Amino acid sequence: MPDWLRSFSPSLVALFSQVAATLITLVLAAPMLAAFEVETSLVADALIQGGIAAFLGLRLGLASWWLPINLLFSPALVVTLSFDVAPSWFLAAFVLLFLAYWSVFRSQVPLYLSSRKAWAAVAGLLPNKAGIRFLDVGAGLGGMLGYLDARHPDGSFSGMEIAPLPFALGWARKKATGGRYSLQWGDFWPHSLAGQDVVYAYLSPVPMARLWRKACEEMPPGSRFISNTFPVPGVEPESVVELDDFHHSSLYVYRIPERPEMDALA
Repeated sequence: MPDWLRSFSPSLVALFSQVAATLITLVLAAPMLAAFEVETSLVADALIQGGIAAFLGLRLGLASWWLPINLLFSPALVVTLSFDVAPSWFLAAFVLLFLAYWSVFRSQVPLYLSSRKAWAAVAGLLPNKAGIRFLDVGAGLGGMLGYLDARHPDGSFSGMEIAPLPFALGWARKKATGGRYSLQWGDFWPHSLAGQDVVYAYLSPVPMARLWRKACEEMPPGSRFISNTFPVPGVEPESVVELDDFHHSSLYVYRIPERPEMDALA
């Protein structure tokens, strides 16, 4: 990503890509097609604009998961506007997406839900000890917590979720199933990871380096940090568990190292 863009959030870079692609389509692509007497529909023009936006987004350093968003934004908008849809439905869709994704524009962490195979794999990675303490820093609907809690009734399983809609659905699920685990609404960053035997995350590539530093500073040496799909950059995992789930995910398992000050006292 160019240096002058590094201070901007990916959402603003994506918006810049859309605006630039629209100008390129209007100023260059459309006149060129007209010069060759090529007739295109509005949807085809939107696809051309989307292709340019996707290319610009990648060149400007956006993560690969922005590719389909940039590519399909304009075509989806054109197709949607071709139907006689009441404005209230657009407002309802916006509110629903806002409640589901909440601060994704700031955190750059979309909503990912762990598969059942991930639940089972994490269960097999838990330490063989009584009273285990486990924290899911992006708990979503709480499926992982409920699964582990049912299999380790003596453990302490907790999770945090910042998006209101997933949290509300997870809270309702917990009440309906009578789960003993704890599910809190809020940002996990201000909360300490001290005392946790295992911390699990399924976030995005963006916060992994910062989260690893937080884990190393706060978690007990020898405890485990597990990341679904997104490895910690520049850090070799203790092990990698390949999952045969829908996304062909991988669990990256890290052991919290001894702190330098503790080594000096030893």
